[in-house]
Amino acid sequence: MPEAVYQLRGLTVRHAAAGRALALENIDLQIAAGEQVAVIGPSGAGKTTLLATLACAHRPDSGAFTAFGADPWSLDNGARHKLRSRLFLAPQTPPLPPRQRVVTAVLAARLPHWNFWRAAASLFKPADPEAAFRALARFNLGDKLYSRVDRLSGGERQRCALARMLLSDAQALLVDEPLSALDPALSQLTLATLQQEAASRNAALVCSLHQVELALAHFPRIVALKHGRIAFDLPRERVTEAMIAELYLGELPPANSPHPLEVPATLAGGACL
Repeated sequence: MPEAVYQLRGLTVRHAAAGRALALENIDLQIAAGEQVAVIGPSGAGKTTLLATLACAHRPDSGAFTAFGADPWSLDNGARHKLRSRLFLAPQTPPLPPRQRVVTAVLAARLPHWNFWRAAASLFKPADPEAAFRALARFNLGDKLYSRVDRLSGGERQRCALARMLLSDAQALLVDEPLSALDPALSQLTLATLQQEAASRNAALVCSLHQVELALAHFPRIVALKHGRIAFDLPRERVTEAMIAELYLGELPPANSPHPLEVPATLAGGACL
């Protein structure tokens, strides 16, 4: 049996602000090594919170949560930091230092494995620019190796963060809306690269996507969230147009979705992520 990367039972997470409102409620979820999972759902469904929780960035308020067989929040700081080195979260808006060179931003993935002196030296002379170039080239960004981060477009910043993921040793790749600023050709390239990388290291890949058609075309397992709860968790072959319509009821259809949503006229002005 594949190794269980994540096991969630009755997981509940509340927002730190907004009156401690529920973000996720009663989540049951298991993800094994090598699985590739798309997370879909309307705006505010809890997709980003779920990924941050899987990355051990949010502490659950109740329920059981283990990553690689350990409860991260029962570990001491050193052990939790070591566990987090097995996880990589790529947020939709990567927090990359604006004045940093792209090569340095990408090589930051190696920091957990470098001592202080090597890390400090790499700020002035990148320790392995060839590796950074190869990672960037897989996302058509090789020509940006020595550019400053603040000279990149939003889509280029997203792909820079994903190139950094390629240089990590993570066994759980958590990606939040990686295609939001990309054209269709780059979207296909980005998904293919992420999936090839995950398969090559037998890592779990969990990717939140706004584009339902790409989720269904590329991912064998679909987890749908709505109002902080799992609406369905199914192989893509069992996901029907009626399920998608119900999931996005009250929302505008996801961009370019092949699934026409039967949205009542009175709700057709609803906002979409």
